[in-house]
Amino acid sequence: MQRSRTRAEDRYRVDDPKKFRLKHIDPADTGSFRSKDQAQKELEAGTALLSELQDKLYAQDKWAVLLIFQAMDAAGKDGAIKHVMSGINPQGCQVYSFKSPSSEDLDHDYLWRCMKCLPNRGHIGIFNRSYYEEVLVVRVHPEFLAKQKLPQKLLGKRIWEDRFEDIRNFEQYLARNGVVVRKFFLHVSKKEQKRRFLERIEDPQKNWKFSSNDANERDFWDDYMEAYEEMIQETATKDAPWYVVPADNKWFTRVVVASAVIETLASLDLAYPKVDEGKLKELAGAKKKLLSK
Repeated sequence: MQRSRTRAEDRYRVDDPKKFRLKHIDPADTGSFRSKDQAQKELEAGTALLSELQDKLYAQDKWAVLLIFQAMDAAGKDGAIKHVMSGINPQGCQVYSFKSPSSEDLDHDYLWRCMKCLPNRGHIGIFNRSYYEEVLVVRVHPEFLAKQKLPQKLLGKRIWEDRFEDIRNFEQYLARNGVVVRKFFLHVSKKEQKRRFLERIEDPQKNWKFSSNDANERDFWDDYMEAYEEMIQETATKDAPWYVVPADNKWFTRVVVASAVIETLASLDLAYPKVDEGKLKELAGAKKKLLSK
């Protein structure tokens, strides 16, 4: 991919979280791209490069990569994952979607269900929603917090600050153990979300994607934007940065995400393992035997 085109690794990465304001990011931004076809060509080149890098990640078996996707409904998380990862070997990639917690989940700490799904070394793990729901939907809807069976004395005014601290510490722990964390907030506008919801209602092949609750959540739009902004301000770190990706144009969203993932993998100095002299002799012997028959 042409790094100068999207500059996802710096233009949309939050490097100064305390100064970050969501209103400064235009959901309809398309950078220097002017057409879907232009972006598609870039994405095709990117997926080929991503496939090569993932193969080395898998072979080297040293690093693990965790990609976290958060967004309002209909922002395009599923499509971004599908298209960006289209060239990835399924053996080295797992996708987990975290919906409402089960009764078993609620009997554990809020990180538990996500910790069970962390990627192995050599693998890419993708979280479609994640433990960040605990400072988003749970914050917007306090009734969800009431169901988490926490002792009353732990439900104080600092609960959100405490959770931000817990998350920062958890992601620092992952970084120190070779798990590279990259986080993407797909920033869709309220107007574009409405258009996509209506499309899902009017298209019989997309009816299954829509729930009446999706429309109800729009009543809390401003609350969610506040929650997202503070979440990013409090949890964007050098080791686990947030990318706030314009999402009104899905074709552009996918190029930005691909660029950021490629930049991340390229920074890891990935290479195929080198074999020692003993292994080379073993290979030479095997070749000789095969050619002799």
